[in-house]
Amino acid sequence: MVKELDESKDLPEHVGWLLWQANRAWLQDFVGAMPAAGHGWFSDARAALMGHIPRDGIRQSALIERVGTSKQAVQQVLDGLEAEGVIARVPDPGDRRGRLVRYTDRGRAALRDADRVKAEIERRYAQRIGPDRMAALAEALRALGQGG
Repeated sequence: MVKELDESKDLPEHVGWLLWQANRAWLQDFVGAMPAAGHGWFSDARAALMGHIPRDGIRQSALIERVGTSKQAVQQVLDGLEAEGVIARVPDPGDRRGRLVRYTDRGRAALRDADRVKAEIERRYAQRIGPDRMAALAEALRALGQGG
């Protein structure tokens, strides 16, 4: 006799679960559109890390703290991004022992395309739920993101 492991029908539909599902759907749309925009190197892991790198760069040590994962995992993704020519790690002029992670021209081009893709996803969402509900959703998410 095999026990059925899928008990998802018994799970409550709480807001955390709904947010997680919406986030996964958005991320799949976003990561799926980036190769079509000419960035075949783009992946979930790379998208997640790039989301933590400000457009003007960041110290590698601060990035590792911000991401909240192991130094080795961050370095592995950075190695891949650097090999693709998306980022460069350069000496920190304020502390020669430190390294700055900065976007290259190729990385900045990817960010411009990412902004365009994100805006397109948002337009599609607004078409699905209506502009007023989309604005209310964005306002509610901002309020939730600020904690308190």
